[in-house]
Formats: sequence, structure tokens, C-alpha cells
Amino acid sequence: MPSKKGGRKSGGRKDGKAAGKRVESAMRRRNRGTLKSGKRGKRGSVQSRKQAIAIGLSEARKKGAKVPKKK
Repeated sequence: MPSKKGGRKSGGRKDGKAAGKRVESAMRRRNRGTLKSGKRGKRGSVQSRKQAIAIGLSEARKKGAKVPKKK
């Protein structure tokens, strides 16, 4: 079978290690119940896994880590 040339690249990692560490930290804080949502954490603690990931990526963006742009 002929090899594919000029095709799409297979999906690899799109964010950096630093971003992964931030998300990991956010997940840990969620599990402990200390991850807060909203400005200055005035709202309740985060329950959703997806929201915890979003907060971790947002923190990584603020620190300048390699993270894909929001869609």
C-alpha cells in the first residue's frame, strides 16, 4: 500500500506540560473542596470536573503557558 504524503498530522499534545500541571492542581483542589468559582472565590466550591479543567487552563493562560486558544 502506498504511504500517505501530505496528509493531516495525527493529533498530538496541544498544550504544554505547565498547563497540565495547572489543571492537575485545579483537580486536586476540586477534590479537596477548596477550588472556588467566580471572582475572589465568593461563590461556592466547584463540583463539575469540566469546570475544574477550565479553571486550570485559564490559570495556565494567565501565567503564559502554552495552551490552545478558546474556541
